[in-house]
Order: sequence, then C-alpha cells, then structure tokens
Amino acid sequence: MDQGASINELAPERRLRRLELAVTRRLDGMLQGRYLGLLPGPGSEPAGSREYHAGEDEVRRMDWSVTARTTVPHVRTVDADRELATWVLVDGTPSMDFGTAEFEKRELAVAAVAAVGFLTAGAGNRLGGYLLGPDGVRRFPARTGRTHLLGMLRTLLAVPRGPAATTGVSLADAVEGAHRAIRRRGVVVVVSDFLDGLDADGLGPAAPDWERPLRRLAARHQVLAVQVTDPREHELPDVGLLTLVDPETGRRREVSTAGRRLRERYADAARTQQATIAAAIRRAGAQHLPLRTDRDWIADIVRHVHAQRRLTRAGRARVQGSTT
Repeated sequence: MDQGASINELAPERRLRRLELAVTRRLDGMLQGRYLGLLPGPGSEPAGSREYHAGEDEVRRMDWSVTARTTVPHVRTVDADRELATWVLVDGTPSMDFGTAEFEKRELAVAAVAAVGFLTAGAGNRLGGYLLGPDGVRRFPARTGRTHLLGMLRTLLAVPRGPAATTGVSLADAVEGAHRAIRRRGVVVVVSDFLDGLDADGLGPAAPDWERPLRRLAARHQVLAVQVTDPREHELPDVGLLTLVDPETGRRREVSTAGRRLRERYADAARTQQATIAAAIRRAGAQHLPLRTDRDWIADIVRHVHAQRRLTRAGRARVQGSTT
C-alpha cells in the first residue's frame, strides 16, 4: 500500500485491494513464508494419542497416562496452531475515528485485521471476528476463505461514525463476551486503542476495566493486544489555539498550545497513560503490539513477528536441552 495515501480516499473495493497487496507482497516477502505467525506458540492443540514409534517420535511427547493404562507406549497427537481458529476483536467505537497522520486509527485497525487475515487464510485457518461498534457487538463466525475475510473488512470500513449510542457495551464487556463464546483454544487478536475502561483521568493507578477479562481470555488462548495510537495522543504541537473534540461524546474544548509548560505536562501525562495500558496488557498475559498512525505499520508487525519467533526458538532450545 502507498503509505502516502489514505485508504479513505479510495472506493471500498480499491481500499481492500490495496490492503491485500500490501500484506501479501510486502509482509509475506519480509517474513519469508505465507503463515504470519503473529503469536508463534508451542505449535499444538491436544488431539488424542497414538502408539509410539521408536526413532520417529520424541520421548517428551509421551502420553504416560495412556501408556500406563494400555501397557503400550503412546505419544500425544496434536493439531498444528495453523489449523486452529483465529479470532479478531476489533474496536470500532468513535474514539477510533481519529487521526492526524497517514491514517485514522480506524484505518490502521482495519489494516491490522487484514494483516492477520490475508496471511493466515492462506494456511487454511478459520477466521472469526467480533466488531465492537457504536451500536453494540457484531459477531462473524469462524470460516475460511478470502471472500469471508473481505466481507469482514468491508463491514469494518462501513461502521457508522459519530458519538456512541447508549448500548452500555464496553471494551471489557466485549472481551468478556469473547471469552465466554470462544471455547476451543486458539489465537485471539484484540485491536483497540485501549482507552476505554481507564480511571477518571486515564493515568492509573486503578487497573483498566478490561484487564481482568483480558487475563481470563489469555488463560485459555494465545492473545495479542494490538494497540493503535496517533501522535497527538503522545504530544501536542505548538499550533496556537486548538479545538479538541471528544469523539465519544462530541464535547468540545479550546486549548492554547503555545505554552511550553502545558505541552510538557501533556506529554508526561500521555507517557503515564501509555505505560498504564502497557502494564495492564502485560499483567493480563497478552502479547503487546503497539501500532501508530504515523509509522510504517508493516515494519512494526514484522519486527514483532521476528521477536516472537526468536523467543519461541529460544524456548524450544531450552526445552530440548532439558530433555537430553
């Protein structure tokens, strides 16, 4: 995708085509393989047992309970991670309709879902989703195929804009709903700015409302929290009188950005808020992937994937070393 053009400037089909080309060409080439592997795990979902074959099976896969019961050596069989369902929970609430750089946060959220979907779909994965919008949560059943993915992305692009309806559905509610609904182990990617559910000033020390349900979700699944932010959420420029609008409520406030002290206080508060969010994600046991509207999101995803692959290889090496 041309990083200098907003996908909002294009018709929906052309937007999706650009996203697909960006992911399948650039991301796939940089990762050297069709399977994205945003969360490379142990590579297994328990699927039963079979007889042990000497010289072919690893002893560490031995199913000792079945072996003792049958008196015949058995090993555990597994389904590869790439055969499991991948779920995305996408925040489409009004706070995501903000952007001062290459993209709006909502556009970047759609790009993140496209990155997950286009490359995992090539491996035969089932992809399902939950869209948290102004009118509540919409569920997409887990299915395979490009047509299914494109349908999800079209829906994300078409979420109505404006102040939120009074549905009472928060990010915490949406995460808890996904935890209850997704029964079989898989990969869950939560895409949000994670601003919902913070305490009154957004700076802590109280834990965000979504931390506990995210922890429950991560206890059963591999969870990746994709946090989407904009540079103006990190610092204010010196542009004189600035009109700020709360996208959730529509309230407006004029602020003079000329004062250096104000800009410094804003940047300090923003750092505290971002640290609060990152710490809550870490405590919940989820992986954290920050994406910014003013950065190369594809490069950031690639760096995250490579880092996770290195950690996975190191972990497997430690396991193999302990069994020899």
